[in-house]
Parts: sequence; structure tokens; C-alpha cells
Amino acid sequence: MLTPPWLEPMLKTKFFTHCAEHREMPRNECNMFCADCFEHSSAFCIYCRTQKHSDHRVIQIRRSSYHEVVRVKEVEHLIDIKGVHTYVINSADVFFLNERPQPRGVGAAAGKAAASPFFCEVCSRSLLNDFRFCSIGCKLARIKSNGDTTFVLQERDGSSESSRVEGENTGKLTDDFGECRDGSSAPNDTKSASLRMRTRRRKGIPHRSPLSS
Repeated sequence: MLTPPWLEPMLKTKFFTHCAEHREMPRNECNMFCADCFEHSSAFCIYCRTQKHSDHRVIQIRRSSYHEVVRVKEVEHLIDIKGVHTYVINSADVFFLNERPQPRGVGAAAGKAAASPFFCEVCSRSLLNDFRFCSIGCKLARIKSNGDTTFVLQERDGSSESSRVEGENTGKLTDDFGECRDGSSAPNDTKSASLRMRTRRRKGIPHRSPLSS
């Protein structure tokens, strides 16, 4: 099986509605999904998790720019997300659940998109790094149409870990939202040169203007 049975139902679930069972409680948004009992439940809130899913594999859904995202660390033990573009938001690696509307028209956004050589293989959305998909929804669509990739976790060891993520660079970039990091650092010689420029003294000795008699 290339896809876990709970993944597609999660992508179709509507999140961030108010929980009917905990209507009077604060923070009762339904932003969680259970990978163990997805056939009998939909999105649920934090109180439902405590009461019904305390020992289950629960995934918390978050939002960025009105679109659902999931933190990589919450699902990396459940599915392989290689090829899916990741972003850094609030110091956490995340990815989008579903395809987002494409930027249209002319202007800075369209020009920026046209300048990128990387595109999602399914929806053709412009990417800022050489990944294959803009979301796990697009990766799922590719699996259903071509079957040339998978969500199944492979056996990992020290020798294969470096090649686990296909098309992934060390830098994780974002396009129109959130915090942007590229994970890079300046070489030591560049830093040293910059430091020398900041600490260099002015040439010559300043002279006082002669006093008029």
C-alpha cells in the first residue's frame, strides 16, 4: 500500500469548526485528527482528545495564511513526506495539506513566480526550491495517477539517511508568508573580512585647524 488509509480522509476533513460537544469551553476549535479511529470520528478539539484519543496517533492541524499546515515532526514517524516542499514557520518545519490557489495576474507576485525554475509536478505551482510537490495533497494525487512515489516509510540506516528526502536542500524557504530561513551561513573568511572592515581604524592622523591670530 503506497498510501495510509487515514491520509485521504484527513485531507478532505473540514477543520477549525467549533466542537458541538464542548460548545461552552474556550479553545474548542476542531483542529485535530486521529489516524487510528478516522473511520468513526472526524476533526475534534483538545477536550475530545483528552477524553477519547489520549493513547491514539493524533495529528494537530495548524493554519498559515488561512491554509492548513502540519508540523513535520508530528507525522514523520507515520508517513514519508519526501519530495514535499517544507517551510519554516515559528521555528518549526511545516508543510501544506492541500493545493493552494495559484497567484494570478501581473505584478510582483507573478514576476517572482515566473522567475523560479521549480514547479509542483501536479498543480504547476511555483516553488522556491527543487521539491516535487507543493503539498501532500499533490503528492497523493501523483501516487493515484502514476504511482511513482510513496508515503510508506522505508528502512533507514546511517548510509541512506542523507538521500531520504528526494529533491530536498538544507534550506527551507517560504514564499508569501511566515518566517523565512535558508539555513546557510557565511564562510569564515567572509566573516573575518567583514569584521576587519568594521574594526579598521581611519587612515592618517587628524590635524586641528590653525588658530587665527
